[in-house]
Amino acid sequence: MTRPPSARALTVLARWFLGTVLITWRYLWDTTPLHRGGERQGDASDRPPHLPPEAVDDRVQLAEDGCGPMFHRLFRVRIAAAEIDAYQLIERVCHDFENFVPSEVVGIRLGELREQGLDVADELLVEMPGPWNGPVRVVHRAPGCLHLVTLRGHMEAGQVQFRARDEDDLLTFEIELWACPASRLVHLLYSRLRLAKEIQLNMWVRFCLSAAAISGGRPVDGVHISTRRLQSPGRTLAPPASGTKKAP
Repeated sequence: MTRPPSARALTVLARWFLGTVLITWRYLWDTTPLHRGGERQGDASDRPPHLPPEAVDDRVQLAEDGCGPMFHRLFRVRIAAAEIDAYQLIERVCHDFENFVPSEVVGIRLGELREQGLDVADELLVEMPGPWNGPVRVVHRAPGCLHLVTLRGHMEAGQVQFRARDEDDLLTFEIELWACPASRLVHLLYSRLRLAKEIQLNMWVRFCLSAAAISGGRPVDGVHISTRRLQSPGRTLAPPASGTKKAP
């Protein structure tokens, strides 16, 4: 006998539906072309980057801690006539992260940032539609790159990188994600009903378009999106260096 869905599950579905409507409303009225390559089967090249052991504690939520398959997604926008370069664009992300997200449905809570903006070990909370917020931590920052990992309580388990580079008289901005649903319920919403997946897609598309606007340029040929699905994320934590003693 099939059990009826719980009140909590119904509430979660209702909140996610509302969040999807709010984010998608503006997205539908945007004329920017979206190039969605469909979902393809991934391979070993889609596994997340290794993280150094010192960057991982018991609050970090790695892809192997999640539930269900891992999704490797890449969002890319090429920007013409930008007034800043790749390094400066990532600096803007580090200093003004909240200005890149769709503020009507996503809020950003930050601690007191240092002069250099977001940096290694800094944490921020992405407040999203539904019952989950998205705590993340910076694990790497370099010229043209900001790398975050999810923390306990996030709806996903994995990593995200923001990158920019100058090439062929254009400024290219990318968001690359490696993540599994954090729980069975998120797996249902993401992999089966596709609600969480669409919210994520719309949010990162908006992030890319904000990057173009903040750079002072304009998108060339819209936003390109690729999605690859991998049944197992593999090991994310890098093994200790050769000769390093393990803790007893």
